[in-house]
Amino acid sequence: MQAYEFSSVIEDDGIIHIPSQYLQNISSPVKVILLTNNEDQNKKKKIFSAIKIKDKRI
Repeated sequence: MQAYEFSSVIEDDGIIHIPSQYLQNISSPVKVILLTNNEDQNKKKKIFSAIKIKDKRI
């Protein structure tokens, strides 16, 4: 099994274009694994705006 890594954008109709330099090496069925980069979305999420903790330890 050979692995290729590249970045792409999914078009509105669900098509992901494979760069031409990889297409020439692929002649059999492929297995596709999608990894999304949600860093920008995760930065916007806030779980708490403030938190207060009371601790009565001696």
